[in-house]
Amino acid sequence: MTKKIVVSFSGGKDSMLALHKLLESKEYEIDSLLTTVNEDFKRTSIHGIREEILDAQANALGFPVRKVRIPKVCTNEIYEERMREEMDKVSQAGIQHVMFGDIFLADIREYREAKLKPAGMEAVFPLWGAKSEDLIDEFLALGYRTVVTTLDRTKLDQDFLGREINGDWRTDLPENVDPCGENGEFHTLVIGGPLFRQKIEVVQGSETVRDGNFVYRDFMLTE
Repeated sequence: MTKKIVVSFSGGKDSMLALHKLLESKEYEIDSLLTTVNEDFKRTSIHGIREEILDAQANALGFPVRKVRIPKVCTNEIYEERMREEMDKVSQAGIQHVMFGDIFLADIREYREAKLKPAGMEAVFPLWGAKSEDLIDEFLALGYRTVVTTLDRTKLDQDFLGREINGDWRTDLPENVDPCGENGEFHTLVIGGPLFRQKIEVVQGSETVRDGNFVYRDFMLTE
């Protein structure tokens, strides 16, 4: 019997590949995607993806989205309170598993597991322990398409912003940068692939710098 699971979904490559592997395992039934959305900017937190693009991804994947809305200035206390409220709803619906796309950051994994434990819930990590080089190669080999939406310009040249991740991108990437950006070097937006019922058509917009080091490329749905 398959177990129902909620998928922590950023709209980027790691959560997409983790979702792909989860479905391949046939152990789980996807209840929904779970995404934090900045209630002021109407964008996903961290990745900065417009909410309407998130909705288009969810529609293309065929899953509903649970949106946890957080303020522009969000303390850890506010974040944890709103996540706890959502996890209570998930638990009350009889769902005891949540998937995350983390790869090797042990402190992040421990944090997630600790926050789910009081609700009797379990975290699932389909990518855990794999090599980032192997994961990005697998992601591309499966036929997924993804573009760089955000980067830390202290870790990666700004020229990488807005580029599609492909073989050339991999070749150009500095050796000290994790190929999956696991250390926060960059974040992405997936616009197509084998799980999508239709491609997400987007156009690039302006660049925005926030918090000094982080640069965001705006992407918009085509008309």
